[in-house]
Parts: sequence; structure tokens; C-alpha cells
Amino acid sequence: MAQSRTPMEDAMRAKITESLKPTTLEIFNDSHLHSHHKAMQGVTSKETHFRVIITSDAFKSTRMQIARHRMIYSLLKDEMAQEGGIHALQLTTRTPEEEERQRQKQAAEES
Repeated sequence: MAQSRTPMEDAMRAKITESLKPTTLEIFNDSHLHSHHKAMQGVTSKETHFRVIITSDAFKSTRMQIARHRMIYSLLKDEMAQEGGIHALQLTTRTPEEEERQRQKQAAEES
């Protein structure tokens, strides 16, 4: 079996899916956009900067984004702590109802 070329993304997807059972999970690897930053000099990992969009009923228990983000940081603490691991994580977290309101708002703006 071939080794994955995206082990960090694979680990993120597995942990988020198992714990939060998302209805939407989009992971974007934006590492190439930040490879020239001084902090990234000498880092060989191609999986350091991510944007993640998650829709899950698990977020119904809290409306505060900071609490939702802490849930994700807790899930990914090992990936964030390891050498060459996640350096930056941009999160969008919604409940299914919030996602539906967002869709309706976008549809209204487009019409």
C-alpha cells in the first residue's frame, strides 16, 4: 500500500470525522502560499497551513466560535505540536442551521 502524500490532512480528516460527525468537511492545504515566510524557512513539510470548513451538530452545544475552535485545537493537538506539523489553522465552524442561513443569504445576494 502506497504511503499517503497528505498524512497531515488525512489525520485531520479522520479525527474530525470520528469526533464531530460533520455534514460538511472541507480541508484546504494553503501551505504553498506561506512557504516564503521567514518562520517557514528550513521547514520541509508541505502541510503546515490549512483552512478548514466544518458543519456539525456538535457545535450546537456552543454558539461561541472560540469554544468551537478550542474543540478543534484539542482534537488536533498532536498534529499541531509535532515538528513540521500544523503551523496555522483557519477555521470556519457552523451548525447545519447556520450553514443553511448562510446559503439563503448568499442566494439572496446573488439574485
